[in-house]
Amino acid sequence: MANHSAPLVPAEKQLHELTLKALLLGAFLSMLLAAANAYIGLLVGLTVSASIPAAAVSMGILRLFPRSNILENNMVQTAASAGESLVAGIIFTVPALVLMGAWSEYSYWPLVSVAVLGGVMGVAFTIPLRRALIVEAKLKFPEGVATAEVLKTGGIETKPEATADNNDAGSQGFKKLLLAAGLGAVFKALESGFGVIAGGVANVSAWLSGRFLFMGDIALSPALVGVGYIVGLNVAFLVFLGGVIGTLIGVPLNWLLNGDALLQTVGISSDLAASDYSLEQWQAIASQTWSDNRRIGVGAMIIGGIWSLIALLKPLMAGIKASFAAYKAFGSSEGKVLRTELDTPIPYVLAVALVSTIPLFLVFYTGLAEYPDRLGISLFMTALMLVFGFVFASVAGYMAGLVGSSNNPISGVTIATVIISSLILLQLMGGDGIAGRLGPVAVIYLAALICSAAAIAGDNMQDLKCGHILGATPWRQQLFQVVGVVAAAFVIPLVLQVLDAGYGIGRPSPVGTSESFLSAPQAGLMKDLSTGIFGAGIEWQFIYMGFALAVVLIVLDKIQERRGSSFRFPVLAVAVGIYLPLGLSVPIFIGGLLAHYVHKRSAQASAAVQKRRQNSGLLVASGLITGEALMGVLIAVIAAFVMPLPTPLAIAPYAGLAAMAFVIAYQYRQTMKTQ
Repeated sequence: MANHSAPLVPAEKQLHELTLKALLLGAFLSMLLAAANAYIGLLVGLTVSASIPAAAVSMGILRLFPRSNILENNMVQTAASAGESLVAGIIFTVPALVLMGAWSEYSYWPLVSVAVLGGVMGVAFTIPLRRALIVEAKLKFPEGVATAEVLKTGGIETKPEATADNNDAGSQGFKKLLLAAGLGAVFKALESGFGVIAGGVANVSAWLSGRFLFMGDIALSPALVGVGYIVGLNVAFLVFLGGVIGTLIGVPLNWLLNGDALLQTVGISSDLAASDYSLEQWQAIASQTWSDNRRIGVGAMIIGGIWSLIALLKPLMAGIKASFAAYKAFGSSEGKVLRTELDTPIPYVLAVALVSTIPLFLVFYTGLAEYPDRLGISLFMTALMLVFGFVFASVAGYMAGLVGSSNNPISGVTIATVIISSLILLQLMGGDGIAGRLGPVAVIYLAALICSAAAIAGDNMQDLKCGHILGATPWRQQLFQVVGVVAAAFVIPLVLQVLDAGYGIGRPSPVGTSESFLSAPQAGLMKDLSTGIFGAGIEWQFIYMGFALAVVLIVLDKIQERRGSSFRFPVLAVAVGIYLPLGLSVPIFIGGLLAHYVHKRSAQASAAVQKRRQNSGLLVASGLITGEALMGVLIAVIAAFVMPLPTPLAIAPYAGLAAMAFVIAYQYRQTMKTQ
């Protein structure tokens, strides 16, 4: 790992960083990327780092102004990427409140409060870690390094005077992003808006006189190809493997072994011959069979979450130790600190944490409105948030340096939080009556706060690594991170309300296509775990299967780790694949294969060409995601408040397959033509 101790912009050099246009642009992009990642995250349970597309967009816009510079550009991407990270923390948890009936809709001010508090505390908890992890430990922070490279090659000068003339790289990157976003938006408009392109192709068939039940589908989505391209072949393959286990293997096996119980569940008489079932009845059987299998994914996620916590014990201790060391060292070099080492003063950080306890308490106090001892439970939950929040934010910041934000086990940490806090509250409150109803609500509030803090902590550390390489002023970046958090927090509730009204969140369609629902896999799991522990009951048969599968995957992962292999078996990727409809994992797998193929084809090229192709591929994939997702949000507004969406045309499946082939070819050509 290269030592970036000498920043691009020296500490003694002063460039404009905190400017009005950077603040406004950063806040706007944070809102935009939050909306886009809300759609994608609810659809497939995965979000991707927004730092590189944010950097490309800010380069494209800031170069229109005569006195823009690379540090100002860095500030914009710092604020913008906060929107993507914050929305991940929210969508993985908060929809559980609606699914369990605690909220009738996505209540605006409670949601804003949770998002702002979780996000701001995520920033505050990681400020002391910056020097310990970036300067001293020199962790790699892959997204931060990659974003710095994109900004350095983007053509905006390090001088304060003017934008450089030699800005072809930045201009081309911005153009690629915009064109790909346009393609993704047009695809979504033709699909949902006009019905010319099908959102997916699905089939349910009974073979061998009804003894073998086949259920399969393919989602047609440029955004999912982009997600697969960005996460890479390893994760894409594991998500697809989960889909195969849950659908192609699980559905016929479940039907073969539990046919009578399934018939009873869907209301079909066992006296009726299989040859007399209608297509609708076969679809109902297949849907119920697949729904049962999803609990295998739930079981795997539970073990995966607990294992993540166990595996994080060493990084956990290292992160906490580094954090306390940073607090202790504060002030030892005061008065001679370089501009590039000026963090937000620790007294300010402590003041923010202290002041935040008041609204934190009010969040829990309001959520437990009908509980007799809500004062004591709210005080306990506030203290639990401060402890868990600090611990898991430290872990997230440390893990971001080791494996990157996209691979950070945030959902695993949140699952562990839900289980631990549910068990503690069950002892304090009991599981009967009003306690059984409000206990899970308090748990989800805590999970949302911690998940948001952890997600922002990882993003904050990546951005600070980028700033360290470029020569940014840390306290200004930390301020911009807060700006991005607050801007995104005010738009996230509106986006969730629109998506829920237009598509439905956590309400899958009978045949598992992606046209009429957003799966929200993590939020569904949080709801099942919290309500199950408090006495609503959990059906354990399939969950036990998930436990066993997770153990197998953990063993395989440890074997691969000992072999030094880059191909690993993270449990949560397979678990999410089982929980999702198979069709969503197919284009993700295609995107992963495409990324692998591009990497192989570029192996003989120079290092500079490989790097440019890597950045180009990421920008095209990010554009496809952003364009489709934002158009999806717009169409949700139309579907919810203007008019119903049209029925797809008869040729829509064929048109959709042809359009997907074009998108895949486009991603490949736009990446490979970069020299």
